[in-house]
Amino acid sequence: MKVIKLDAIDSTNDFLKGLSQTQNVENFTAVTAKTQTKGKGQMGSKWLSESNKNLITSILIRDTLTSIEDIFILNMTVALAIVEALKKYKIPAVSIKWPNDIMAENKKIAGILIENSIKENGKIDSIVGIGLNVNQTDFENLPKASSLKIYMGLDFDTENLLESIVDEMQTYTTKIKNGETDSLWQEYTQNLFRKDIPTVFEDNKGLKFMGLIQGINPNGKLEVLLEDDSVKQFGIKEITMVY
Repeated sequence: MKVIKLDAIDSTNDFLKGLSQTQNVENFTAVTAKTQTKGKGQMGSKWLSESNKNLITSILIRDTLTSIEDIFILNMTVALAIVEALKKYKIPAVSIKWPNDIMAENKKIAGILIENSIKENGKIDSIVGIGLNVNQTDFENLPKASSLKIYMGLDFDTENLLESIVDEMQTYTTKIKNGETDSLWQEYTQNLFRKDIPTVFEDNKGLKFMGLIQGINPNGKLEVLLEDDSVKQFGIKEITMVY
């Protein structure tokens, strides 16, 4: 695994994307930064981190996806790789909050942002951005955020964490190449945050309603069982989970 270490950068995703466009970058190359000034989350939301306390990284994954329709399968694979890596560190009740947040119990400890680009030869390069709260303990005005140190009471080595995550990514992406997507869907569904637990949701019009998370459809939409026994599908940013 090749790692490019930076002190400060506006965005590790943007840096790695630019590098991959001008050089032949090795698969699973990771870029890390102590500080990121323009960290991004899903749909343009910002992600802020204390300097040198967390894992801020972007990882190049290529030669894995063969169709743009399989993008959510890569999302699942990355989330599962992080969950599996963190379980080995005994982090409690790790789960995936749809679509790309990693939870410990009921607190967010990591976010994922994947940016895909289709090359002239039809191949797809993916830049996987990960922000993992590691040794930061102050989350003022972020009551739903936490870190590995808060849960475990000790400092973690971010380089060891990165190596564990990339190792799991290599294992899980092999499953995509081998056509084992059914097992990936099943494992992702089993690891969903609040699956089959009565949960309050709020739609983009501010309407609150109760439902049970059932799973994910092939397009990556969340399937929710409503009080009238119907199952409705929701896309990213169409609903918010109230918990």
